[in-house]
Amino acid sequence: MKKEKTTPIATCELDLSLQFGVFPDLALHRAALPRAAVKRWIVQALQSDAELTVRVVGEEEAQTLNRDYRQKDYATNVLTFDYTQAPVVTADLVLCGPVVAREAAEQGKTLQAHYAHLLVHATLHAQGYDHETNERDALEMEALEILLLAAMGFDNPY
Repeated sequence: MKKEKTTPIATCELDLSLQFGVFPDLALHRAALPRAAVKRWIVQALQSDAELTVRVVGEEEAQTLNRDYRQKDYATNVLTFDYTQAPVVTADLVLCGPVVAREAAEQGKTLQAHYAHLLVHATLHAQGYDHETNERDALEMEALEILLLAAMGFDNPY
């Protein structure tokens, strides 16, 4: 069942676990993801209190998860494992550091800006937003991402 969509407010409580796997250039990713910034980005996109784990992994772990849970045998930039949406949002957000870094470079973005976008994107997924069901939902989710990121000082990610 999809949660009714409303404009997120940045007054929700977040219990955050931030984890890093081992992969090349790990120090760069840790520097781009200070805990306070990660928390701020996620809270901006929350509509209710949440308990989230954010795990930044290498390509092998990302590919295994994507293959095992989505039947897609490649490392993707972000996976959202949503467990509950009410009364508290609970989810695991898994980001593939090397893929995020490649995409940021290809798109001319800073690593931090791309992480902010993907964390907002994954947080919306955890709350029931879905861009793969139809074009209307995709446009709604994209517009909300643009709005939330702009409120935090980031350029349009699209």
